Amino acid sequence: MSSSDGPDALALATAERHDLADLLDTLTDDEWATPSLCEDWSVRDVVAHVISYEHLGWPGAIGRMARARFNGERANAIGLREASDASPADLVRTLRDHARPRGLTSGFGGRIGLTDGVIHHQDIRRPLGRPRIVPAERLLVALDFSLRAPPLPSRTKVRGLRLVATDLDWTTGDGPEVRGPAEALLLTIAGRPAALADLSGPGLDRLAPA
Repeated sequence: MSSSDGPDALALATAERHDLADLLDTLTDDEWATPSLCEDWSVRDVVAHVISYEHLGWPGAIGRMARARFNGERANAIGLREASDASPADLVRTLRDHARPRGLTSGFGGRIGLTDGVIHHQDIRRPLGRPRIVPAERLLVALDFSLRAPPLPSRTKVRGLRLVATDLDWTTGDGPEVRGPAEALLLTIAGRPAALADLSGPGLDRLAPA
């Protein structure tokens, strides 16, 4: 992708997966079993999900979706079952081998893989108490894409709100304001209630879980 086309999201997604693999190399067995921000998923489950479509290519991904009757949650569950025998070392090796998104996660110029990667990286780091500064260029692309990514559960909730990142030059929308760190805004759009504590503003009540 040329500079005139905007950020190279595939390169950003690849860097994000390498950073996640570096973190995973440091985890203990107990940390791999820690509940993540994804409901009912451990850290291990999240990692297995991140790479669960990479070996399929487009035909395989469509086939899995067909098996799941085109239900995303069922398709994800199939992927977790298929990875049930993989060890943490196996999962990290696969993540590094498939660091550059392909197939389904390469969609929208790599924005699916990047946005999925940043969100799930934080799904792991927050419960483990291992904060990081997400590179700004990754957050900016992921935030923009999150507003039109169908699987993200709270993207419709932010309609009619003005979102303001306090650590990046990023705002969107009109209406009651919600402001805070860009990472917390992204996780909130992704339906992670844990991030709401980092936000403020008169529109915040509209983002609370029903």
